[in-house]
Amino acid sequence: MKFLKSLYIHPNFFKVLALGSACFLLSFWIHWLYPLAWVLVLIISLVACIDLILLYRFKNAFEAKRWLPKKFSNSDDNLVHISLHNRYPIKTWLQVIDELPAQFQKRDFEYRTALKPNETKDFSYTVRPVDRGEYIFGNLNVFVSTGLKIIKRKFTFQEHDTVAVYPSFVQMQKYDFLAISNHLTEFGFKKIRRIGHTQEFEQIKEYVPGNDFRTINWKATAKTGQLMVNQYQDERSQPIYSIIDTGRVMKMPFEGLKLLDYAINASLAFSNVALKKHDKVGLLTFSKNIEAFLPAQDKLTHLNKIMDQLYHIDTQFQDSDFGRLYAQVKRQISHRSMLMLYTNFEHISALKRQLPSLQAIAKKHLLVVIIFENTELEELISIPTQDLNSIYHKTIAEKFSLEKYTMVRELQKHGIQTILTKPENLTVNAINKYLEVKAKGLI
Repeated sequence: MKFLKSLYIHPNFFKVLALGSACFLLSFWIHWLYPLAWVLVLIISLVACIDLILLYRFKNAFEAKRWLPKKFSNSDDNLVHISLHNRYPIKTWLQVIDELPAQFQKRDFEYRTALKPNETKDFSYTVRPVDRGEYIFGNLNVFVSTGLKIIKRKFTFQEHDTVAVYPSFVQMQKYDFLAISNHLTEFGFKKIRRIGHTQEFEQIKEYVPGNDFRTINWKATAKTGQLMVNQYQDERSQPIYSIIDTGRVMKMPFEGLKLLDYAINASLAFSNVALKKHDKVGLLTFSKNIEAFLPAQDKLTHLNKIMDQLYHIDTQFQDSDFGRLYAQVKRQISHRSMLMLYTNFEHISALKRQLPSLQAIAKKHLLVVIIFENTELEELISIPTQDLNSIYHKTIAEKFSLEKYTMVRELQKHGIQTILTKPENLTVNAINKYLEVKAKGLI
């Protein structure tokens, strides 16, 4: 039974078989083709037997291994490595079929190559997950054939491999590296001029050319007889919270990724940058109920807790309760904090229903409401109109687009900081806002 399961016919066999069948058919009119057809059948049978012996003579004639990372990064290209080793004493031709997880909806993965005797070959391919969770790889199938190419032998390796897809740690590492290397402006990060002294006093030092005259310490100057200046450092350990709305409005997909996952990826990268700036970071998720709450801490190990919590978040098909969010913030977050609220409103009426709760939160905390541009509407608006129907669609699209800017003005009118962003620019704009707030000392 195992032998039959591994035995496959090469497509070349059917081509030769079709040639033999054609000879038998034509022999009704061309009689000398009849014995030639039988000779062809005998040759095919003999070659098939030789091919069969060559393929099945050796028991452990082939090895293959799939190398997977411990976890995948959501919305990024992740490498999968495969190693092939030919133990046959002859050259072999291979067809590699890896059974990818169902989430990728890809059933045509195939890699073809040839290996010399005792040769090893490695190759890689990339996968891009767009949902968090467990991804199960099926069998790694390798079909081996000899130069005769009549029979194929199937080898099966690694029946099941499971990989967890986490929020985009690749994106987090990228922005972390850019922050360290001071290349943030290349990716759209703004340089914010500091206003006033919103920093903590560190020490008194001697004046050097280039120091701000406003930092001169006249008492210390009088005592020492030379100019002395106060040195400041950025205020540290300020509480920063990422608040993620997991209601139905965050289910909307753009480029295969839900708004919720854009928010999760941005929260992770943003939290990492804030920790590197020595601030405390926390997390709160909610929809109809409060789903998760992590108090703000400034330990680097706290980022692992945030990542694990973000991994388990899912969208709930319910309307979010901002009144319950206000009650939770009032009860659990006692110190003035910066709250980055990732949510979305498609209609101004929806915003106005939640505005009292947002105003109440903004009275004690620096609230930043992040809402998303509908990029598909922007594409529709940019298409030239050609008939009455397209004019109608474009007018409606412009109305919805205008409402987004109306929402921004409405929030700003009530003293609430706002970010209106395209989903793909969310991480950059969120970190920009954080740097701006730190520079202006608004917390």
